[in-house]
Amino acid sequence: MLETIWFALWGVLWAVYFMLDGFDLGAGALLPFLAKNEEEKRYIYHSMGPFWDGNEVWLITAGGVTFAAFPTAYAVMFSSLYSALMLILFCLIIRGVSLEYRSKVESHGWREGWDWLLFISSALPALLFGVAFANIFQGIPIDAQGIYRGTLFTLLNPYGLLGGLLFLCLFLYHGALWLGIKTGGELEQRARRTAKILWVPLLILAVAFLVATWFATNLYQNYLTYPVLWVLPALAVAGLLATRLFLQQGAAWKSWFASSAVVVGATLFGVAGLYPNLLPSSIDPAASLTVTNAASSPLTLKIMLGVALVMVPVVIAYQVWVYHIFRHEVTPEDLAYEDGY
Repeated sequence: MLETIWFALWGVLWAVYFMLDGFDLGAGALLPFLAKNEEEKRYIYHSMGPFWDGNEVWLITAGGVTFAAFPTAYAVMFSSLYSALMLILFCLIIRGVSLEYRSKVESHGWREGWDWLLFISSALPALLFGVAFANIFQGIPIDAQGIYRGTLFTLLNPYGLLGGLLFLCLFLYHGALWLGIKTGGELEQRARRTAKILWVPLLILAVAFLVATWFATNLYQNYLTYPVLWVLPALAVAGLLATRLFLQQGAAWKSWFASSAVVVGATLFGVAGLYPNLLPSSIDPAASLTVTNAASSPLTLKIMLGVALVMVPVVIAYQVWVYHIFRHEVTPEDLAYEDGY
């Protein structure tokens, strides 16, 4: 029972992370395409500035839960996906430095360099997260000893790349909607037009991924056994249709929340389909890591649950406060504060 609770929390933490950090990864990846001058670049930086570091707390939390609740899965995951996860880590480090160091030197070349680093360090993690999770969904080549029998290029299979493109497009769309809320003038209009354009390839990729999932994975088995789970992909589909409707109506916040439902629904769709597996093996199903054979001791899980029940609401309360304080559109007055952006 405790293992199942922690598996559900593990999935929810990843879904919340993708929902929150997804929009600023998308906004950073859109920087070279939407910003036409220095002022517009600073608007984009300020739209992310108060939120990005708090958003990444959820990544640390999701990783910490994997380590503490399912240590065997953590060890095998980080050895199997080592190259991809290290690339993500380096990108996130560079991204944080880009946000904080960009305006420390009054030089066009300095700022231009950090702008391109922000673009790369935003787009690449979005792609790699999708590749990593798609490979987990279809199973990775691990043997009975938990040894990965593949390379980085093994992960770059058609289904993995399709998952990467879906995540990238979803985050770009999520980020464009955020910029349509937080910016004004021509940049706001450009962001909303970009979101409308991105909706079509996002729909195509989502349909393609759902179809490919039927043939490449066993995720649908749980849905056929427990029909109530269909509410999760239904949430993603409804959110995708609603976000387009709200966007057409000019309801920016409603559109962004609907996009958030797409991110959460899509993530939980995969997580619910995995159960009871954490890391299915594509070599031998008996070598798969499950919530049972990869979990910590019951005492550890009980203590962790008590800590989570206290600390997670604190983190949520803090983030709600931050989003409330900085809910307003970025203004020229905000740009007057030289805070690193």
